[in-house]
Amino acid sequence: MTRAIYEFTEAFRIAFAQIRANAMRSVLTALGVIIGIVAVTLMGTAINGIDIGFNRSLALLGDDVLYVQRWPWRRVPDWWNYLNRPAIQVEQAERLNRIFEATPGSLLEVAVPVGARGTTVKAGDVKLGGIMLFGTNADYSRIVTADVADGRLFNDFEANAGRPVCVLGSGVADNLFPGRPAAGQQVDIRGQHFTVVGVLAKQGEFLGLFSFDNQILVPLNAMRKLWGNRMDLQLRVKVKDKTQLTQAEEELTGAMRRVRGQLPAERDNFSINQQQAFKEQLDPVKTGIAVAGLFITGLSLFVGAIGIMNITFVSVKERTKEIGTRKALGARRRTILLQFLIEAVSICLIGGAVGLLITYVTCLGISGALPELPVEFSGGLMLVSMTVSILTGIISGFAPALGASRLDPVEALRYE
Repeated sequence: MTRAIYEFTEAFRIAFAQIRANAMRSVLTALGVIIGIVAVTLMGTAINGIDIGFNRSLALLGDDVLYVQRWPWRRVPDWWNYLNRPAIQVEQAERLNRIFEATPGSLLEVAVPVGARGTTVKAGDVKLGGIMLFGTNADYSRIVTADVADGRLFNDFEANAGRPVCVLGSGVADNLFPGRPAAGQQVDIRGQHFTVVGVLAKQGEFLGLFSFDNQILVPLNAMRKLWGNRMDLQLRVKVKDKTQLTQAEEELTGAMRRVRGQLPAERDNFSINQQQAFKEQLDPVKTGIAVAGLFITGLSLFVGAIGIMNITFVSVKERTKEIGTRKALGARRRTILLQFLIEAVSICLIGGAVGLLITYVTCLGISGALPELPVEFSGGLMLVSMTVSILTGIISGFAPALGASRLDPVEALRYE
């Protein structure tokens, strides 16, 4: 045991002495490994960041909410079959709620009608475009995923009477009323004055497509006074237990067919959407990034491994007499093998450490420049990267190390 420890320590010391003696050559050799480790860690960080951002965005949609709409949240090859689907009606939400109440053990809690359309809002001399206006009722408080930072949501009386009140997203409030409370202020929407009764807490963007903070909530009846039925209407249905989302969707499909008066042989003339549709669209993106990253990583590590193998063969040739002397003095084959193997693995570990440092600094730079972008440098990635570095060193260094250990001491001492 003591001898084995001594052999390992001696092999380690000699290996690092050689790396220090040929520092520039070792650095150039490690470049391939550095590039490979940077590639694998950046790829992992990118995929992890996409997951974090995607899950954060989906949480804003509500993981316990089903969306009843004319169109699905995915591409459909037979799109013409969806064009003539009848519009979603506000009254259908009321009928659904009666069905939920009458169904023992129903998995569905409430259906809330939500109308949507783009608009422009004005307050004083400030005018904002590209605002998403949502018209709904007081039950919206049961499905909303954001907190109210200031004020309140509108109540049943205001919703039913179509009173001109509104709740602003945080982005709208900050732009219209910078540095002062928005609650109690007046805004102008399509020539109608609305009183601000509340402001939603900051929510952020959805997959970089649009911001949940650039929205305004108004009573649906107030919205109808301005646009009639010229709006995109959907029903948002709250599920009691999100672990039973699939069963809840089946129940909602049956209830919706009943409300729409569809015959058993007819296809659904509506779509029920949920988060899974977005997840299915994200998976190919993640797979593409992973394949590209693995290809770059594999190519870089292959080049690095070839470089390490070549430089180790050169090192064996240069030190043939030294190997012969050591074997003549009693050095074992495993000692020689271990020495060159440690040398190859050490170069890879140095390359891996430098690669991790470069990736870490890059992630810090991205986080500083784009704070809204989810970038997370995880300990799991560090472990994977260092494991890959060690395996690269062992695989690339084994053949020349084995050759060195098999050298005949007599022939090695005669080598010129």
